[in-house]
Amino acid sequence: MLTLTNVRKTFNKGTINEKKALNGINLHLNPGDFVTVIGGNGAGKSTMLNMIAGVYPIDSGKVVIDGVNVSREPEFKRAKYIGRVFQDPMMGTAAGMEIQENLALAFRRGQRRGLGWGIKSEEKEFYYDALSRLGLGLQGRMTSKVGLLSGGQRQALTLLMATLKKPKVLLLDEHTAALDPKTAKKVLDLTEEIVGSQKLTALMVTHNMNDAIHIGNRLIMMHEGRIIYDVAGEEKKALEVKDLLLKFEEASGEKFANDRMMLAN
Repeated sequence: MLTLTNVRKTFNKGTINEKKALNGINLHLNPGDFVTVIGGNGAGKSTMLNMIAGVYPIDSGKVVIDGVNVSREPEFKRAKYIGRVFQDPMMGTAAGMEIQENLALAFRRGQRRGLGWGIKSEEKEFYYDALSRLGLGLQGRMTSKVGLLSGGQRQALTLLMATLKKPKVLLLDEHTAALDPKTAKKVLDLTEEIVGSQKLTALMVTHNMNDAIHIGNRLIMMHEGRIIYDVAGEEKKALEVKDLLLKFEEASGEKFANDRMMLAN
């Protein structure tokens, strides 16, 4: 469903601020893979997601989504393949628009838009049912402005919008990091339920090693723009945080130094 072949990206090339963000990434995701991604600050986790989404062009290599080479496609053309939830709850929704209007925008992603903007009654029923499954009571507030929602409600809505039309790949970039622990758990539970029920292929960057171990069927660890550890199945389930710290030291030759990630476990 997703293949990255020798993907490289350097920012500010040829300047004093040159930074090799991705250093020959090779990654293959089968349909239905739910992969958690961990690594220290500057490891290349978010950059990898941005390269998949087309936010920045890659320097070299290849990005293939469901058999289609999108390596040179701009972000707006890749949008029909990709669902994405960002760390900031404000980024995935339009605050000045109603809940149902946000859902309509997501549902019509990749379609030609004419002048007929109206939301039909059968569409409203579809959105009502989808919102009901979130268990947050938002189905009774479909005409409310999204800007009135809490961060957790907006992130849950963004997650729903990202998966309303089954994407080829779902990208989750530390999407619970800005939420309080109770709300973060609710959004993570919703994430697992949606990914599982729709059999989505997903990549989830997280700073929480416990979440990385217990969520999904596969885990990758990044360091200095490379994947240094890739584990799946029963081996992944048997991991503990101390095992990940040891693996990092073995693969990178240095101690793991990321206070935020350490405090989260």
